[in-house]
Amino acid sequence: MQPVASPIRFLLGDRQVLAPRRMLVPIAYGLDAILANAPLPAPRLPADADGYRLQSVPVSLLARPGPAFAGLIASPPQLYARHYIDMAIGHDGYLAQFSSKTRATLKRKLRKLAEANGGALDIRSYHRPDQVGAFFDAALPLSAQTYQARLLDAGLPGHEAFRAEALRLAEADNLRAYVLFLHGKAAAYLYLPVAGDVLIYAYLGYDQAIASLSPGTVLQMHALEALFAERRFRYFDFTEGDGAHKALFGTHQVPCATVFLLKPTLPNRALLTAQQGFNAAVEGTGTWLESIGAKAKIRKLLRG
Repeated sequence: MQPVASPIRFLLGDRQVLAPRRMLVPIAYGLDAILANAPLPAPRLPADADGYRLQSVPVSLLARPGPAFAGLIASPPQLYARHYIDMAIGHDGYLAQFSSKTRATLKRKLRKLAEANGGALDIRSYHRPDQVGAFFDAALPLSAQTYQARLLDAGLPGHEAFRAEALRLAEADNLRAYVLFLHGKAAAYLYLPVAGDVLIYAYLGYDQAIASLSPGTVLQMHALEALFAERRFRYFDFTEGDGAHKALFGTHQVPCATVFLLKPTLPNRALLTAQQGFNAAVEGTGTWLESIGAKAKIRKLLRG
């Protein structure tokens, strides 16, 4: 496997402050590998590579790295819960996991957005090959406005290679995509490639100007109802990274981490030391801001 230029991010909330790159061989744990709790085989490290990037490795495996990683220096693990939905429980069983208060809140969000749109939700599905172009036409302008695209370079890709991959997935019936419209304008999108019987939560974006209407939550609820009805899928994988949205909708979670394993050169040691110091300062500042009740306001300010 060839190394790829990988950013080692210095994040202040959701805002990327610095992202020096290293040529790293990626080793990504899919949900099946995570649930198996077994190390993935490590490809040989090429001479021009700086190390490995372990993505979503189960925390239980960090204490027993394989021999391929001997002599490398590790970044502090970026810890998070890998959330997923066990879709074997069915839609009724899924809704039953929520408290009565949460179910009432979700219903109220659906009703509120429907009322804002004249009494009915306008959510369109894009699964077939002939629908892929229409999905990108609706979703890409919205994606460019989201904070994921502006601050993290993590919006919905629009380049030809990604479009071609989406078309290939649709031709194999391995794509589920949705757009929620408000007064005919795209307000939220959800892009879900399928791997086997696993739905992969790849891209979700929404218009932050109407965040009070919870368009992302409403779209997620609608999509899940439709996906449960297919009775095809075993899991809905929220992929790496924690968050309130994933925690709300997931039924299970596994502690995971992203870790960089680098060759022990002086520049690499300096980089990981700087990142560790930066993260400690951010964490300390965040704890202080939370103690004075200002953390939420600062996070909103950073997102713009």
